[in-house]
This record gives sequence, C-alpha cells and structure tokens, in this order.
Amino acid sequence: MFSLNPQSPISSLVGSFVTWKAFLLAVALGSGVGPAYDTSSTLLAPETASPDELLFDLATKLTRWDSIYFTQAARRGYLFEQEWAFGTGLPTVISSIAQVLSGLGLRTSRPVEPLIGIFVAHVSHLLSVLVLYQLGVVVWRNPRPSFIAALLHVLSPAGLFLSAPYAESTFALLSFVGHLFFAKGVQDQKRTVAHDVSLIASGMWFGFATTFRSNGLFNGVLFAVALLRELSAPPTLTSIRRRLSLILGGLAVATGFVVPQVAAYQAFCSIPSQASLRPWCTNYLPSIYSFVQERYWNVGFLRYWTPSNIPLFLLATPMLCLLMKSGLVFIQEPLNLTTEESRPAYMANTTVLVRSMALSQLIVAILAITNYHVQIITRISSGYPLWYWWLAGIISDKKTSTFGSNVVRFMVIYASIQGVLYASFLPPA
Repeated sequence: MFSLNPQSPISSLVGSFVTWKAFLLAVALGSGVGPAYDTSSTLLAPETASPDELLFDLATKLTRWDSIYFTQAARRGYLFEQEWAFGTGLPTVISSIAQVLSGLGLRTSRPVEPLIGIFVAHVSHLLSVLVLYQLGVVVWRNPRPSFIAALLHVLSPAGLFLSAPYAESTFALLSFVGHLFFAKGVQDQKRTVAHDVSLIASGMWFGFATTFRSNGLFNGVLFAVALLRELSAPPTLTSIRRRLSLILGGLAVATGFVVPQVAAYQAFCSIPSQASLRPWCTNYLPSIYSFVQERYWNVGFLRYWTPSNIPLFLLATPMLCLLMKSGLVFIQEPLNLTTEESRPAYMANTTVLVRSMALSQLIVAILAITNYHVQIITRISSGYPLWYWWLAGIISDKKTSTFGSNVVRFMVIYASIQGVLYASFLPPA
C-alpha cells in the first residue's frame, strides 16, 4: 500500500495514479454487459480472436468513439476527408511504435494499435502528473499546492479518456512540458541565451501538442503577451534576442497546426483538374480541419445551441464554471499561491505568465460554450494547469476546504459514471 505524503511527492503521485487507473480499468472491464450501443470496436480484431481474452476485451472497451478514428488512421493512414478532424500526432506515434514492434518481430496477426494507444495514454498521463508537479514548483515555489494539483490531475474528470487511445493525455503531457520550459525561460531575472533557447523549446513542445489537439494553438497566447511586453520597452541587444526567441517559439506553435494542413492540401488539392478540387482547396486560407469540422461535425458559432443539446450543456456546466472562475481569479490575483518570501524575486514575471495562462484557458472555455461540442470541455480541460492550481488553493485554505473537497468528490463520481458509459459505448463522449 502507499500513503499520500507531500514529503515523498513522486512515490505518492505514482501510487495514487496506479490505484486510480486500476479502479477505472476495473470499471471498464465490468461495464458493457450485453449488446453494445455500437459494435464498431469489434472490427478491431480478426475473426480468429477470442472475445473472452482479457487484452482484447480491454482494447474493445477502451477503443470507443473518436479512438476508433485514431487507431484506424494509425493502421492505414488518413483515407477519408472527415478523418482529418482528428489530430495526426497520436496516429503517428501509434504507427511508429507498431512499426518498431514489427521490425523486432514482436507484432502478431492481431491488431496492436488499440493496445499501443492504451499504453501511450497511460504513460503520457503518468508523466503529465509528474511534470505538472514540477511546473507548479517552478511557478509558485510552493510544493504543497503543486502536489495537490498533480493529485487532482490524476483524478481528472476526463477519466477514462486519459486511459483510452485518445489524444488528451499526450496533449496534456506535451502542453505541461511546454509550460515548464516557458516558465523557466521567463521567470528568472537573468536573460541568458539558455533562457531564450528554453522559450524556443517551449514553442516546439506546444507545437507538438497542437498536432494532437488543435486547441494547443491557443498556447501561443503566452508568446504573444510576452512579445508585447518586450516591445513596450526600449530595444537592447538582450531584448532583441528575447524578441526573436519569442517569435520563433510562437511560430513553432503555429507550425504544429499548419504542417498537417499542408499535408492534407497536398493529398486533396494537388489535382490538375480544377473541377475535382474540394471546396476548401480554393479558400484564401485552405484548412481541411476547419472545413471538415463544419461540414461533417457541425462545429460552428452557436450551432450547438439547440434544445436537444441542453443536457450536454448541463453536464459541461461544472467544468466550465471551474475554468471560468479559476481564469478570472488568476487574472485578478495572479500571485495568490506564492509564498511571501518568494514574491519579491519574480513577482512581475510570474504575474504576466499566470495571466497569460488564464487568458488561454478562458478562450478555450468561451469557445466551448459558443463553438465546440460543449461536452468535450470535460476532457480537453485536462491539459490546462491553472484550474488544478486554483482548486489546490481552495483545498489548502481551511475556509474553503469543504467546497474544494466537494468538487473532488464530484470529479471522482463523474469520472466513475463516465467510465461506465464510455466502456458501454453510450453517450455523452
């Protein structure tokens, strides 16, 4: 058994992670008894596969909804236009690992992509927990809320989505690493070449994250705000170097979105006959992602505002409230988790950093209300550190700890029920 001990954060976090994941996998394996709402995932196995085998059962229970698109794209690439709504990052990673296994002679006749996706999701989630802890220590110089926030990420209401072949867990890992490099690049009073390199590396990590989920593009807000701050001061050799690093970092974030669009353009738009071109090919900014989201998934401004979707808005409301409330609080009080002795050393830099992160989080929350399929906010919120920190502060304060504890109970209950629905191939997803 393990114990929660902030003095041994890594072992406590790993122990919590293993316990929670074991519970969720047990929920998944025990769910879905009887005919499924959809049997698409049974196509993952050849006819010779035995549905009684534990690994096959686990793979089919976790390969639901969008994960079918990810695993199919990993197996045979993107064939159909609508599949480009799903980021290329996860299929590329799964496909690469499958090729390595095949080269080592370890691949069997059975499909391994779902199991690889499950493996990648678990490893990514564990590493993202550890990186979030380290990020909190760097930003706040305060281990306690950093430790609590990392525990909250273990219990994220994203639940089984962080165990399944979905992009969320890897997006969270890459996003947290990007934030860590950015924080190390801007918080120190020194402005060395190493700090500027850290900013460029941050942009690259954010760019990789964007290949998994397009909302990673909003991490570019950090670079835009920092650049505006630099431009407000008289130029010096150090300032010019910093400006250049911020521009390169921001471009790296954008590259994570642009490169897949270029690949799709070459696949669909490099056709001699103008009559054969898809409609989006002739747009001023030809983006297959924007086109298929609108055409096939009905994503657009207020398109989801229909009476039939009211239950989904209600389900998303608790997470939207957490994102909005925490974002607004940190914009108003960006230093509320710092200790008094650490504030004088890096107050201004931390203020700008935290407010930039809050702005990015608020943009995603607002778009979830106005443009996205609103229910996905529960899982994509897992890649944003700020609300974990805010809730950690609520839990740490005796005056508000009861409210914080109730939120944690809600997270656990929500993830548990969601796990049953997900494994049974039942909405919402």
